[in-house]
Amino acid sequence: MKLNLAPNSALKSKDFTYGVATASFQIEGNLEGRLPCIWDTFCGTPGKIKDGSNGEIACDHIRLWEQDIDLIESLGVDAYRFSVSWPRLINQDGSLNDKGLDFYLALLDRLNQKNIKPFVTLYHWDLPQYLEDIGGWLNRDTAYRFQDYADIVSRKFGDRVFSYATLNEPFCSAYLGYEAGIHAPGKIGKQFGKKAAHHLLLAHGLGMQALQQNSPNSKNGIVLNFTPAYPETGKEEDVVACEWANQNFNDWYIKPLFDKSYPPIIEEISEEERPQIKDGDMEIIAQPLDFLGVNFYTRAVYRADKENRFKEIPPQNVPVTEMGWEIYPQAFTNLLTSLNHRYALPEIYITENGSAMNDAFIDGEVNDVDRIEYLQAHLEALDQAIAQGVNVKGYFAWSLMDNFEWAEGYLKRFGIVYVDYLNQQRIIKLSGKSYRDFISNR
Repeated sequence: MKLNLAPNSALKSKDFTYGVATASFQIEGNLEGRLPCIWDTFCGTPGKIKDGSNGEIACDHIRLWEQDIDLIESLGVDAYRFSVSWPRLINQDGSLNDKGLDFYLALLDRLNQKNIKPFVTLYHWDLPQYLEDIGGWLNRDTAYRFQDYADIVSRKFGDRVFSYATLNEPFCSAYLGYEAGIHAPGKIGKQFGKKAAHHLLLAHGLGMQALQQNSPNSKNGIVLNFTPAYPETGKEEDVVACEWANQNFNDWYIKPLFDKSYPPIIEEISEEERPQIKDGDMEIIAQPLDFLGVNFYTRAVYRADKENRFKEIPPQNVPVTEMGWEIYPQAFTNLLTSLNHRYALPEIYITENGSAMNDAFIDGEVNDVDRIEYLQAHLEALDQAIAQGVNVKGYFAWSLMDNFEWAEGYLKRFGIVYVDYLNQQRIIKLSGKSYRDFISNR
């Protein structure tokens, strides 16, 4: 099977950017070259990572980065989205780690030599542990430490970066990390989640100020993930429950960026859960954006629940990925057109889209037809959104290669390139070859 779209599709344009994406903690390894982060601590806590693994080696990218960039080049992509590691770049006293800087400068220079646009994410969840020790994202001061970090990095990187994202998926950092306890640092309690979210969004706004000052010619923005909410039935109680979930998980992170306010549910949540919003905070958060990054994987279905207002219903008798996430590409189109209707959006980049599948490595090959089918359906859904007026400028497949999948460890594979973790060999999967051919045949 091959990826293919109609010749007149906007996605066939040479001006449309195609890329692949990774994140620092998931691929870099080389723990001795940086300070500890919250994920190191989380991985060291028994029972937190399903296979008991960690990111100390991961894909050994710090050692193999040159061949990895050659690999990226071989896929024919226009851009590479990756994150830089805060604890690899900044020492505890706020000074610069020169070895960390040299690594990223070499990486950026090589990408630019190969005409691959660098899309740099400043924060993809690997908060320095020393900041977590004094409160992490529950400490308002962390937002200002992030601004310092963004300021130093953007000055040192100079004109090498095509695009900066301040944060990747603040929902995951706030909710999964500080409320549900599924991700690092593993805090559990409704009294934490929205406070962490507010400080993350404040950090974004402060970071944007530094980026626009130091790097005005790059595209500067933020990456949000969305899991569109659908009611289980048309009953009023399910529709109301669904809207509550949508405001809680999706609107909470985008509405402040454009409307300078949190969703209406802020008036109904308890005083204990409510973040402390100081004068001027919402104006800082709502900095003008050059682009909005959208990460999409699946949808969620909700029904009314007397105890918790809403309850998510697991997918039943529908296609799912290895993560157990429903494959429902229509939600992708609906999400993009809905956001475009509700907000005055800047340019949109689809910064992550992809699937974990049960990859079989047989005779040196991975014939992941199911992943190709996923990508095909979602590119078609994206094409439909663009046809309805959504200004999407690019698409990044998640992920370049199999890697450390957070709380799942190495059990789930999202890559279009297979990684043999025993010898660090990279093998382009059938999906990677199909993505390469689709891009080259534009």
